[in-house]
Amino acid sequence: MSDLLKTDHPKDATQRFMFDTCDARGELVSLEHSYAEVLAKHNYPEPVQQLLGELMAAAALLVGNQKNDGLLSLQARSEGPVPLLTIECTSEREIRGLARFDPEQIAPDATLADLLPDGLLAITVVPKVGERSQGFVDLDGDTLADCFTNYFVMSQQVPTRFWLKADGLRARGMFLQQLPVDVIDDEDERADKWKELLMLGDTLKAEELMGLDNETILHRLYHEETVRVFDSEALEFKCSCSRERSGNALTSLGHEDALNLVAEHGGHIEIDCQFCNAQYLFDAADVDQLFSGAGVQSPSNTHH
Repeated sequence: MSDLLKTDHPKDATQRFMFDTCDARGELVSLEHSYAEVLAKHNYPEPVQQLLGELMAAAALLVGNQKNDGLLSLQARSEGPVPLLTIECTSEREIRGLARFDPEQIAPDATLADLLPDGLLAITVVPKVGERSQGFVDLDGDTLADCFTNYFVMSQQVPTRFWLKADGLRARGMFLQQLPVDVIDDEDERADKWKELLMLGDTLKAEELMGLDNETILHRLYHEETVRVFDSEALEFKCSCSRERSGNALTSLGHEDALNLVAEHGGHIEIDCQFCNAQYLFDAADVDQLFSGAGVQSPSNTHH
């Protein structure tokens, strides 16, 4: 029997679990409100909605595995109908995302290869303390889950498997990862047990991943194992944009060029955040204030 703890099921959260009977661990994620917030900012076609949800689920699973606090960024680029797909998730579990796309080139049944042909995914970690790190993986798998699995096998050399699914309403994901030798010493037995866990994971149907709670999923898959389930950790949509950051972008232009830009735009510069659609307005007085070192507070309006 699994050692499953009955816990609440927040709509936006990750939940870790560990196998006491073998050297493996895993995590499950569910996203609803934060996923809806991301989709509400732009009129995304259904295939793009699904990709965004899957990438959000992957980011949520990955951020909890970072050794240091900071920012995790997933950015996919291609020359196809979706030139950019990006998700950012902080160690505080605040997540945001967006996609750029050409709706005229996207069929209702478009696949990953159709949307991001010859695509490349960059996985960037920016810790609060220390140097940033970055890894890359070709988007040449049938699914995003395949691509993340390939990344860990090839770049991290850690046996890992991802399952990701999104349908425009909910994004779900699960991953398993093999741990260093502890419980099982025999190499063949260890390999067989890992293969068994993956085979059982592959029996999970899409409708089960999307519709069942975490404990039911784990009991359905691993009822013959002893599984410890830890407390869930909540996530939320939150954008890191601000008037201050927008002002910093203006100061990088230089005082004269910033004033010229204001004049060229009829007396106001409007800086839009593509993640959340916030709009920050700056006039000539705001620019002068910025370059005088007085900060970005001003009577100008900021719209959301």
